[in-house]
Amino acid sequence: QVQLVESGGGLVQAGESLRLSCAASGTIFSINTMGWYRRAPGKQRELVATMPSGGYANYADSVKGRFTISRDSAKNTVFLQMNSLKPEDTAVYYCRALGVRTPTDYFYDWWGQGTQVTVSS
Repeated sequence: QVQLVESGGGLVQAGESLRLSCAASGTIFSINTMGWYRRAPGKQRELVATMPSGGYANYADSVKGRFTISRDSAKNTVFLQMNSLKPEDTAVYYCRALGVRTPTDYFYDWWGQGTQVTVSS
């Protein structure tokens, strides 16, 4: 019922930047945490950055100082500013949201379909 749609991926050269966006739509009462994960070829999906409501961002060590996560909670939107991109950042990036549809609903773990980021050397 709830949909998360990522955008902003693409092909860039090493050292360049990209900004990913993810918008959640549908019947949503509240979202606690939003974040970004990625899956590189031949590797497991890993956390990139998360931001809980009213809290501070958490980053993977590999992206600290280069990536910045931000949120517009009123619009259920999360962004990922990626600077100084490296070839090892190449992956499919997935948006994730943790929340409920109604005050009495079960807790849900929502995922987007992913957006491809390719960084050439």
